[in-house]
Amino acid sequence: MAQVINLNRFKKARKRSEERAQADENAVKFGRTKHQKSVDKANNERAKRDLDGKKS
Repeated sequence: MAQVINLNRFKKARKRSEERAQADENAVKFGRTKHQKSVDKANNERAKRDLDGKKS
């Protein structure tokens, strides 16, 4: 006798795994580490401070 499967549960699990794979792919493609973000923030703040100093 065949095993009874809940198709809704199967479809949802497959959709979740596909979305998780897409999220992992996007994280590799577009993601930045915390260190990279802090370096960029420091550079932007320094540039803004230097620009403000030159405006006077």
